Amino acid sequence: MPKMIVSIDEVVIKEVQLTKDRTSLGRRPYNDIVIDNLAVSGEHAVLRMSGGEVHIEDLNSTNGTYVNGKAVKKQLLRDGDVVEIGKYKIQYANEVEQPDVSRLASAGAPLAAAAAGAAGASIRVMSGSATGREVALVKVVTTIGKPGVAVAAITKRPQSFVIAHVEGTSQPTLNGMAVGTEPALLKNGDLIELAGTQMQFVQL
Repeated sequence: MPKMIVSIDEVVIKEVQLTKDRTSLGRRPYNDIVIDNLAVSGEHAVLRMSGGEVHIEDLNSTNGTYVNGKAVKKQLLRDGDVVEIGKYKIQYANEVEQPDVSRLASAGAPLAAAAAGAAGASIRVMSGSATGREVALVKVVTTIGKPGVAVAAITKRPQSFVIAHVEGTSQPTLNGMAVGTEPALLKNGDLIELAGTQMQFVQL
């Protein structure tokens, strides 16, 4: 199934599966893909899916829609194409994903080492009403926090996990140090605090 992978400053913040014939993209909250940034128009662009093909169409936006660096009005998307809107990059993916393990193995890396990777990690809530709850980090991107207050994203990489600040006036802290939009590497036992909630990163 085709999907759009939204990132800013090389940090993935969300993945959206394209399941409808028409998927809208813009700053207004009623869009299917919401990008809350002043460089993005209220109704910026639309993705139209038909017969296995996906076209992107600019809706006369203020700052334009770019595909692979070129301004477009309407364009057929191919696997790997990057749509640029303001500072945001949205990659179109329409290939059956091969697990990292097989790619690493075919390159000569031992399967056991490849499989070890970043598997088996979770976030354990250490304070508040949800104390003791664990959230397994099984997705490529897991967002934590309260939308509109403070949101951070934990991104799963082939051999590690990183955390970055996504939105909100309150920045997350990692072992007492503020985390900005630059990804910070997570290690087993690290303490994260976000919007008054303390959490611990646990890696098996």
